[in-house]
Amino acid sequence: MNKPIPAKLLRHPIHFLSLGFGSGLSPYAPGTMGTLVAIPLYLLIANLSLTFYLGIIIAGFVLGVYFCHSTSEALDVHDHPGIVWDEVIGFWITMIAVPVLNWQWLATGFVLFRFFDIVKPWPVKLADKRLQGGFGIMFDDVLAGIYALICMQLLHYYFN
Repeated sequence: MNKPIPAKLLRHPIHFLSLGFGSGLSPYAPGTMGTLVAIPLYLLIANLSLTFYLGIIIAGFVLGVYFCHSTSEALDVHDHPGIVWDEVIGFWITMIAVPVLNWQWLATGFVLFRFFDIVKPWPVKLADKRLQGGFGIMFDDVLAGIYALICMQLLHYYFN
């Protein structure tokens, strides 16, 4: 059983972000809830130039290492399921250079990212097991996002 997250943790801005604006408190599938939160955030940045979009991902990753590490320490649990900022960044990576902004591509990106985040093919599982701290929390989702990104681009190439 996972350690419960005290609601007061949400009052701290760093924990509020690492817990996905509260979505990580979901008793069921907090990672999926965190990815759902990533969608409206993605819609806010989707039309930026690729350079700015990638800059936001890099900044989100760097900050996420700090956010996730801080919350992990506050909960005294490495990679608590309620920490979902990594899902946000992983989903944004999945959606890099999505050719068309519509619900079908959003749903496809969502399903692909969740698939790779849950299944954790090599080296995602290796990173999840061996890397510690905020970097470890973030990096396996980056890898899952890269797998999903490759699939998204291949789908676009073969079906459009």
